[in-house]
Amino acid sequence: MNRFLFCCYMLFPIIAFSQSTKPNILFCIADDWGWPHAGVYGDQVVKTPAFDQLAANGILFEEAFVSSPSCTPSRGAVLSGQHFFRLGQGANLWSTLNKSIPVYPLLLEEAGYFVGSWRKAWGPGDLRAGGYGDVNPAGKVFKGGLEAFLQQKPDDQPFCFWLGSPDPHRPYDKGIGKRSGIHPDRIKVPAFYPDVDEIKNDLADYYFEVQRFDSDIAKAIEVLRQHQLLENTIIVVTGDHGMPFPRCKGNLYDMGARVPLVISWPAQIKKNRVFDGVVSLTDLAPTFLEAAGVAIPETVTGHSLLGLCKNENMETAAKQRQQVIFGRERHTPAQERPSLNGYPSRALRTQEYLLIKNYKPERWPAGAPTNSTHPIGSFADCDDGPTKSYLIAHQANKEIAPFFNLSFAKRPAVELYQIKTDPYQIHNLADDPKFADVKQRLLKELESELEKAKDPRVLTPDPPFDHYPYLSQYQLKN
Repeated sequence: MNRFLFCCYMLFPIIAFSQSTKPNILFCIADDWGWPHAGVYGDQVVKTPAFDQLAANGILFEEAFVSSPSCTPSRGAVLSGQHFFRLGQGANLWSTLNKSIPVYPLLLEEAGYFVGSWRKAWGPGDLRAGGYGDVNPAGKVFKGGLEAFLQQKPDDQPFCFWLGSPDPHRPYDKGIGKRSGIHPDRIKVPAFYPDVDEIKNDLADYYFEVQRFDSDIAKAIEVLRQHQLLENTIIVVTGDHGMPFPRCKGNLYDMGARVPLVISWPAQIKKNRVFDGVVSLTDLAPTFLEAAGVAIPETVTGHSLLGLCKNENMETAAKQRQQVIFGRERHTPAQERPSLNGYPSRALRTQEYLLIKNYKPERWPAGAPTNSTHPIGSFADCDDGPTKSYLIAHQANKEIAPFFNLSFAKRPAVELYQIKTDPYQIHNLADDPKFADVKQRLLKELESELEKAKDPRVLTPDPPFDHYPYLSQYQLKN
């Protein structure tokens, strides 16, 4: 045999073996599913057997945070592995994502992965404005879901699949939760709401859609099992931010920015472990790239979780991950018209404290009560629903007014909360003399981290976020 052909013959099985042993990646993301709404986190009402089983087979993350509690910037941060504020227009809802920003699915595709997506990936927004054309940053869309995707996958290629879901985003079929067997009276109402039937039933409807998302995960796991791909597939399940309720989605409190997160990889990760350090969803892109043996771009600000996942000493790993930064710019143009302004804020979250800096405290955190640019109208930065309606309708009631104010009233420039004693972040300690040193220390640390990450909000007197166009289908009010 010719020496060249012999060498090719001998190398081919090695190359094929190398490709086939690279891990597959299944990333599952819910739309508006926040912490702590999963059985494994201690919720006694919502049923999430698929998520819970993945936790038993892998690692459950107790303190995982999005980069921004708004769909578009959160998903852009996941795809790019960068802080949301580094994504240009992508820092805002209903924006675009510039094609020059590296995203992990397309990097994996270049490295030989078969890449695809289903339902909601990046967005909402206009990818064409960023130069994408028909290309999706999460990969080609397969309308038939994971099964259709795997039917087309070549046998010798590893895969990367983005499984998106419209659940549990509003609107809900009112009463569906109770009709499905969820008992509203058993639901633990967050302490920043009054414990009333209207809100408990609204939460039950949200729980129903959380459970429907979990059933999607169960089906995907079964598809992998049938294709004999489960063992060497990294499965990640999470949400893009907190639930679509007042003081949650769009807010930097735990109920807005903290999300469920589990990672399972039977071939490499030991079962039934819990990580209580602080992590960011920007850590996922470098994790996937490192696991696949693909170079991580210098633009990435997240830190791979791969070593942590394989490390048996979780306590040591947790000590290395003690804090995370996140924030928000414009969710919707919800200030008084004709303004396109957002509500710029940044947060530093440690295991002990949450510090929030509101850069424009004169603005409305959930949108203006009247004369809003956005067609939703009153408090347009908060999704409409029964909980919002109840708080607005009863705001004059002296017993309800404090709850209304927590969700909709203006906020001070600095907020400081002690997590252990105030898990729902209701009691602001920023003006308490006992916490003056803590506040100053955390403010300095936040400023340092933002400068290091090149956040335009702290580097320029007039950052561009409020000036970017709002690329929604909604007709804004002039």
